Amino acid sequence: MGLDEIAAGVEVVAEQREGGVPTVDRTDDPLADRLEPFAGELPCSPAEAAALVDAYAAGKSVGAAARVAGVAPTDGAKALHLFGEHVSPVGPMGREIVADWLAGELPRTEAVELAGVSDQEFALAAFVETHDPIEGAMEAVEGALSVGDVDKRETLGDAMDGPGDVEF
Repeated sequence: MGLDEIAAGVEVVAEQREGGVPTVDRTDDPLADRLEPFAGELPCSPAEAAALVDAYAAGKSVGAAARVAGVAPTDGAKALHLFGEHVSPVGPMGREIVADWLAGELPRTEAVELAGVSDQEFALAAFVETHDPIEGAMEAVEGALSVGDVDKRETLGDAMDGPGDVEF
């Protein structure tokens, strides 16, 4: 087989055809509908969770977003954790202290004191350490918690809560 036979049928054109990548985009569905399959795993209703995510994505703190959604701040923080957001009120050392308490190596009062947080913050930290984010729910809120291809955390910078900044 020669080059003439291989090149047979190949033509040069002035424009390139746009191939694109076919996608299935469910973001047209309301967020509450996309969260419905996870209702049993969330600390609030899918509608409340959707309102929480919308307020949080708009730049409100965890506590303020929870108030907009009509849920307790701790429940709002739990839901955001289940969606993959970092809301733990303790840092790495605090996480070790919570793990020691969970393992029965420390009494709760001592663990709370060592972690330097309130009882509510300690309870949230224990929740974060004992519950993994929900994979499908993370995907459901992904578009709402990002701006284009840029992560919301990068966009909002200092406006976001850091460890220990969750309002109760």
